Amino acid sequence: MIRSMTGFASISREEAGHKVGVTAKSVNHRFLDMAIKAPASLGGIDGTLRSLVQQRLTRGRVEISISLELAAAPAYTVTINEDVLRQVSAAVDEAREHGLVTGGLTVSDLLRIPQALTISTEGPSAQTAPEPALRLVEQTVGEAIDALAIMRGTEGGFLQRDLDQRVRALIHLVDLIEKEARAAQAGLEARLRGRLAELPSDLVADAAAASQEIVRFIARSDIDEEMTRLRGHFAHWTALVDGDEPCGRKLDFLVQEMNREVNTVGSKAEGTRVPELVVTAKAELERVKEQVQNVE
Repeated sequence: MIRSMTGFASISREEAGHKVGVTAKSVNHRFLDMAIKAPASLGGIDGTLRSLVQQRLTRGRVEISISLELAAAPAYTVTINEDVLRQVSAAVDEAREHGLVTGGLTVSDLLRIPQALTISTEGPSAQTAPEPALRLVEQTVGEAIDALAIMRGTEGGFLQRDLDQRVRALIHLVDLIEKEARAAQAGLEARLRGRLAELPSDLVADAAAASQEIVRFIARSDIDEEMTRLRGHFAHWTALVDGDEPCGRKLDFLVQEMNREVNTVGSKAEGTRVPELVVTAKAELERVKEQVQNVE
């Protein structure tokens, strides 16, 4: 089954006054890599959220951003650091005496002084979101991942149509290469045997040995094994894309094997058109490889 590694989903839910927003997006990656951005109050369910992703996706760089607005806002405590302010005030007074500054400290000055004010939350809400909010977050994240997987499946359908077309083109090229190579091989054998027949009898010491040497020479350009392996790879490709499991890594390996066989064919096969056909096949394989990088 072909699914893309690229997708996007955004889900928002509200329940019992709690509001949750989840954005999930994914791009290509060799393995499954996750990045979850969430409020500190959700730190306790990080492992659960990662498990939700792993249950639905197998590859890709997945980024999940979560926003949470609780029904009851946490209580805040504002503390003024008097020691810091006294020292700052004394330093300002001294600077004023030397004519370096004018005026006194204002409220805006107070807000800009590091460590002059400390704002903290109180109670359980400062540590962990309440259980109903946590359940809502898990539910919303699950829905977002499901939506992301659906989009990746839709994108995978487009990828599969393109890849199917390219693989059919490769199969056609392989058939042409084989036809051209066989015809050229037969022509080469005929020419060699014709030239052998034209030699004076006294120059042909052993006709059987000469004939065997021709057979060995012709065998160097035989590509039957490569053709068999290539067609086996095409059959394996079809089985993978028609199956239910993610197949991106296996398809990537198959493309490498196909490219290896085509290179061997190019170095062995006879025929004036074979080099051109091999170059075309390698170019098509390169396009297939680029597309396969997007497959989960």
